[in-house]
Amino acid sequence: MSSPTGPASGLPVRMPRPRQPGRHRRPEPLAAPEGAPALVLAVPGTSSAATRSLAEEVVSIARSELPGLDARIGYLDGDDAEFPTLQSVLTRAAEERTARYEQARAAGADVTQPDGPVAVVVPLLAGPDNALLRRVRQAVMESRIAADLTDVLGPHPLLAEALHVRLSEAGLARADRARLFTVATAADGIILASVGGEEAVQAAGITGMLLAARLAVPVMAAALDEEGAIAATAEQLRGSGSQQLALAPYLIGPEIDAGLLDAAAKEAGCSAAEALGPYPAIGKLALAKYTTALGIAPQQPQGAPVR
Repeated sequence: MSSPTGPASGLPVRMPRPRQPGRHRRPEPLAAPEGAPALVLAVPGTSSAATRSLAEEVVSIARSELPGLDARIGYLDGDDAEFPTLQSVLTRAAEERTARYEQARAAGADVTQPDGPVAVVVPLLAGPDNALLRRVRQAVMESRIAADLTDVLGPHPLLAEALHVRLSEAGLARADRARLFTVATAADGIILASVGGEEAVQAAGITGMLLAARLAVPVMAAALDEEGAIAATAEQLRGSGSQQLALAPYLIGPEIDAGLLDAAAKEAGCSAAEALGPYPAIGKLALAKYTTALGIAPQQPQGAPVR
């Protein structure tokens, strides 16, 4: 590598960084546009304190990435008291938007009634699950509120990173991608467990290829909700030479009963990592779905640097 102002020496040359205007001045952080639609996180599964904690952490991450963001949580199985339903959250967002408009008019402001969506609904799902997505669409339609519905969060490289972290936390994978140290219990074959049928398995398989590249071990996706699929996948991995398997849930958590994961791990005869949960990437990906729907273009979410 050579310097544009000197002879090539064969050594890297440190180039001066461009100065920013003003002393220690940084670019202004991106903020949500005034009057922007709400981001409504559609949370599947049974309402519980654990589910609420997870969802609140996800929206907290999204808010930290985009100051001023109006982020709300709607549950498919809420009770409208402690756990408000998706339908009621959308209705409330529309009422508050109308109230703000009427207050501004009453104060003499020259404003027009907003005609864009009231909310952007982001399903809290790593992969496609048609049964749950039908329920989300139904709730949006029954609310009679103008709302955009985004795709699910995956597949995405950040989800492969999250799976890697969960496996390493359980002692089932090396935390260091450079493989500088060993883990005695590290798996040499990974079963990536999803729900939602064949479409979900195929989507999980895409993220599985990214995970396999990170870990340098075979990764195969299988359906938790298909009888015998986990055991058959475990047998296939062992037949190809893997001896120490691990189950990695390609799930955020609320969409599946934890007992089903335990049963699947026993069926495969291996240990299991935790579900993705409120890993920081989940909030970032939810926000990315929101900003893409609105045509806002913040910096795309990035994962940890490759070692």
